[in-house]
Amino acid sequence: MDLGRFPDAWRRFDVTVRDLPLALLLVAMSFVPAFHGAGTRIGEMATRPFDALAALVVLLECLPLAVRRRWPGVCLLLVSLGFAADQMRGYHLVAGTALPFALLSAGAYLERHRRVSMAAGSVLYVGFAVALNRVGANERADEYVTFYLALALIWGVGAWLRSTRAAEAERRLRVAEATRTAERTRIARELHDVVTHHVTAMVVQAEAARYLVAAPDRLDETLSTVTDTGRRAITDLRHLLDLLNPDHGTGDGNGDGGPGRAPSAGDLDALVEQTRRAGQPVEFTREGEAAVAAGSAESVAYRVVQEALTNVLKYAHGSRAAVQVRYGEKEITVEVGNDGSGSRAAAVGGGGRGLTGLSERVAALGGEFSADPRPGGGFVVRARIPSGSAS
Repeated sequence: MDLGRFPDAWRRFDVTVRDLPLALLLVAMSFVPAFHGAGTRIGEMATRPFDALAALVVLLECLPLAVRRRWPGVCLLLVSLGFAADQMRGYHLVAGTALPFALLSAGAYLERHRRVSMAAGSVLYVGFAVALNRVGANERADEYVTFYLALALIWGVGAWLRSTRAAEAERRLRVAEATRTAERTRIARELHDVVTHHVTAMVVQAEAARYLVAAPDRLDETLSTVTDTGRRAITDLRHLLDLLNPDHGTGDGNGDGGPGRAPSAGDLDALVEQTRRAGQPVEFTREGEAAVAAGSAESVAYRVVQEALTNVLKYAHGSRAAVQVRYGEKEITVEVGNDGSGSRAAAVGGGGRGLTGLSERVAALGGEFSADPRPGGGFVVRARIPSGSAS
């Protein structure tokens, strides 16, 4: 048996099964002759020998501990009755130790009628003290008060555990909600990057095709480019959907027999070529080699270039654009600019969400991002992305 898996296997049992060993341990100890009369003693009553009734009292005090978390109120009531019988008969059993456990569990797990239960318990305790003195306990009033305060302290500890558990559950809910919100934001950014770039390219290509009716060869080439762009958009969208699939990464989540992967700076050649086929002249320069542990930095670098080229297609179609990507030991530097000599593409709009999302992505990795107009016309996007971590 793998002992490392025992805690997980134990937690899968019902809570009653997990609480039963404590109850059985106290039962076993109560039946050991050496422990007879060694339990809690209130007052000066002589210890009565262990008999058949004592055995029933032991069971009444201990066995309810098996349901101390499932039915804490019932458990406390039964254990209290057993404890009262134990003291009034003078058995002074080790089983009396069950009362603090039952009280602690009630304070921690009782959900309803807590104040009523405390008030009722206090009234019953007074009645128990009076009855115990009548059968010969001869206990002083201050001793009863001290014992009551000890019981109240145990209840208070249980209540503190309950409030701590509730606070932890609330914290977990907040963390889960924040995680879901961050994941939705990340997916929205990915969808924006994929859809905006590919659809912009398709719109620009389709717009150009309207003027190529008299040139069938160029028209066919342009329509083929639109088709290829659409297929690439479908592939990228399928990858995003695979990320939402619980089976993602198991080899059957992307429809082509292998796990999908996020875009990286290594895919920049294909991105630049696709932009060129949309009629946008692009000069591409790459310096250095990507670090082995570039991690998320490569994906962010790709998205920076993709968004910048998308904006060139939208707002300066046909202008001369330049892409520079430099790989350093601990960072990737990206610069994408254009001279502003082109024209705005028809029927393509945007709300600046892409650049805002890029700025947040780069900042999340501890980098720097800027997007500014050039003094002589055009626009330039710069990003410095730390690449020393694979997180």
